[in-house]
Amino acid sequence: MTGPTVNLPRADGSLAAYPLSAPRVWPRPDQPLTSRLAYAAAHVVADPLADNTPGAPAVLDWDATLAFRRHLWSYGLGVADAMDTAQRGMGLTWETTVELIRRSGAEAAATGGLLACGAGTDQLPPLAAGPSSLEEVVGAYEGQLAVVEDAGARPILMASRHLAAAASGADDYAKVYGHLLSQVRQPAILHWLGPMFDPALAGYWGSADLDTATETFLAIVRDHAANVDGVKVSLLDEDHEVRLRSALPPGVHLYTGDDFNYPRLIRSGSDALLGIFDAIAPAAAAALAALDAGDEHAYDDAFGPTVALSRHLFSTPTYYYKTGICFLAWLSGHQDGFVMVGGLQSARSVPHLVEAFRLADKAGLLPDPDLAATRMRDFLTVQGIGS
Repeated sequence: MTGPTVNLPRADGSLAAYPLSAPRVWPRPDQPLTSRLAYAAAHVVADPLADNTPGAPAVLDWDATLAFRRHLWSYGLGVADAMDTAQRGMGLTWETTVELIRRSGAEAAATGGLLACGAGTDQLPPLAAGPSSLEEVVGAYEGQLAVVEDAGARPILMASRHLAAAASGADDYAKVYGHLLSQVRQPAILHWLGPMFDPALAGYWGSADLDTATETFLAIVRDHAANVDGVKVSLLDEDHEVRLRSALPPGVHLYTGDDFNYPRLIRSGSDALLGIFDAIAPAAAAALAALDAGDEHAYDDAFGPTVALSRHLFSTPTYYYKTGICFLAWLSGHQDGFVMVGGLQSARSVPHLVEAFRLADKAGLLPDPDLAATRMRDFLTVQGIGS
């Protein structure tokens, strides 16, 4: 059985009829997921009537933004908020981030949802204005930690562009993180974001050599293990993640941030904190429930078709993956418009988004095919592509 048909552009510029699949039913878990801890890094929904152009203050549609977090919690996933998926450093201003953290904290308290939020340094002046001192970096982190912890969320110490610019070597990272971890109210998650996600983070932990950086990172975790819940690693390097996971102190979680290889990494022992879970929450919940039940076939059946979609959304330049994430949220009915803070809806091409539509359909992730087809046709019409 197939659904509605959309005429989609091909590489040669011609149009071809594409019949959507019948919607797949993804049951919500009837009990908590237990085999792995899993967070979905959630996107934000821009207010379509606000400016939200590059450089303008970010204005959100709060009803849709918070409803989407409830959607993620309804599938048994935790929410990782105010992260790079929420456009930290790419349009989401600190003033709006404060309100996002507070509102998400209130929603989590009301629903019992698991919540972790990013604490960074993006209230400091842009790097173009000159480097900040280490003291200023620490002060910025402390201010954001207070906001996160006052909201009742677990803190995620995000990788900082300002620290990358200010640090002279590994000792500076050890000093800054050691100071912050000594004062957290509950164990924090450390975030290692690779330069494919943010080029300003090249050489993080004091070295461009991955093995050297890893030793510095591990030394910080080992020295403060009692105050480290886990580490979230987004390097898109499966072998490195497995080695790092085996080297962590007992009780410290490895939250995979590998949006290319997550099914194998989760199966082999990683927990998860992933941007792709924003777009594939129903499939992710089904896969994790299957893992709990020891059903490898159902695990592969749920996760397998999502990998091509994820690798496409996170293709180079990887940091624009948010555009595809928001496009799919619009197609799926989670928001009324395909608009983003910072005007980032323009960051991916029409062919890229058309392929995202196809792959999401093949993975069973368009819950209302008629709505998705209508919105896809509308999008193509606006782009000058007739039906």
